Amino acid sequence: MKPSAAEALPAMHWRDPFRVRSFRFQWPADLATSWAFEMESIVLGWFILVESGSVMMLVVFASLQYLGALVSPLFGVVGDRFGYRRMLYLSRALYAALAACFMLLAWLNALTPLTVLWMAALAGVLRPSDMMMRNALIAQTLPPRHLLGALGISRITSDSARIAGALAGAGVVALLGMTWAYVLITALYTLSFLLSRGVSDVPAPPTAAVRVSPVRDLQLAFGYVWTRPVLMAAMALAFLVNLLAFPFSLGLLPYVAKNIYLTNQTGLGWLGASFAFGGLVGSVVLSSHRYQFRAAQTMVVAGVVWFLVDVMFAFSTHLYAGMALLWGLPLGLLLSGPLIERFGYTATAGLYSALGLLLTGAMAVYWRQHIWDKDAPANAPL
Repeated sequence: MKPSAAEALPAMHWRDPFRVRSFRFQWPADLATSWAFEMESIVLGWFILVESGSVMMLVVFASLQYLGALVSPLFGVVGDRFGYRRMLYLSRALYAALAACFMLLAWLNALTPLTVLWMAALAGVLRPSDMMMRNALIAQTLPPRHLLGALGISRITSDSARIAGALAGAGVVALLGMTWAYVLITALYTLSFLLSRGVSDVPAPPTAAVRVSPVRDLQLAFGYVWTRPVLMAAMALAFLVNLLAFPFSLGLLPYVAKNIYLTNQTGLGWLGASFAFGGLVGSVVLSSHRYQFRAAQTMVVAGVVWFLVDVMFAFSTHLYAGMALLWGLPLGLLLSGPLIERFGYTATAGLYSALGLLLTGAMAVYWRQHIWDKDAPANAPL
């Protein structure tokens, strides 16, 4: 009997994406960038909190790192016209230049919380779109049958780099000081820029479609999502997680480390690494194909579990318990600052988690035919 097309193809291996020259440059470039991102977040978050003593300044700093999320749809439109490779290496050149400025200011003892906020705003315009540009280039440069493996490797790389970056950032500052931490961060960004120059930028195949304006592109994209209940549910859950869950596991982590667990930069590094390690384990499990998951149901259950863990994290006062729970964005961060100052950390974190659980449940009920029923297309076994 003649074998099917799928059977005729050779078995895929995790090394297959590295047979493509562009991916061999992009993978270490992305690794260096992810490492530097995490180091910078840990180092500057702790600096802001210690120097200013204000949780509000900390949440403003954390929010500014995601400033580009407000205009991220425009980056997709610009990337289609300007080229993702060019956008990638130019953005990483900017990261390197800003890190060099931080290093010089730290060496001169001239670094202030206000300076950090201004420079974080500049980098924050581009930073949230970095992952989007990585994935777009992978899709452009790799054969379709290698995409899943390459994206899995990219995700695992990002999570593992966050673990190493969190520990390295806290450790270098504690041992050698801010200046030497930024020497390492600048070197990582510079290496990433140089490697990104070797990434290919294969143009999309020409089509007969009429070219439309960037504004029309955005209108079509929003219209497509609005008319697809599955996509609307995914966007709604992503919004809830960014609004009510991420602030306490990312932007506010320096405050939790210093004021709740009464620890130093090293403890902060371990907290950040614990959160990233949980993400790494999840990435490995999902990409291993050893278990059958229904995508939409898994999304909802994971959201509920996340908010339940956040409830326990809100009332935890022991470092090791917090690390175990972390293991297992802009708007939310900005709202959390004044709430913490008025009602305290525990009450605010508990309120966020409870509200997240309530809204996640409401979302699952509203779109139940599309994301919860086992026969829904979005729940086809992965």
